[in-house]
Amino acid sequence: MPSPNDNQAPARDSRRARVAFHRTELSPILDVYGRLVQSGEAKDYAIGMHSDRAIFAIFRRTAEQPAWRIEKIPALASRQGAFVVHGSAGQVLRRGHELRQVLKIFDSRRFDVISK
Repeated sequence: MPSPNDNQAPARDSRRARVAFHRTELSPILDVYGRLVQSGEAKDYAIGMHSDRAIFAIFRRTAEQPAWRIEKIPALASRQGAFVVHGSAGQVLRRGHELRQVLKIFDSRRFDVISK
């Protein structure tokens, strides 16, 4: 005779694992985001967790495409590095194995805020 929990087991197994940022990874990302907000270059962010990657998107305005995307792709960890920063047009700005080194792109580049 099946137990009541037998019906729930397939539902748990059918959930796909998702890649997420660890707390130690989110801290430096949120530091960068905070500096961008303070300088007036960012207004909003979004976090996406998918089966193959985690994405932290930074927006200049809420209704636009992200100005920058910080991605964690574990499948590339042994090759190019698990972390990558994309620009607004999808170009790779920096890629590497260490998140803090990849985030230095925000220190070395000065992003201009265009005001009308």
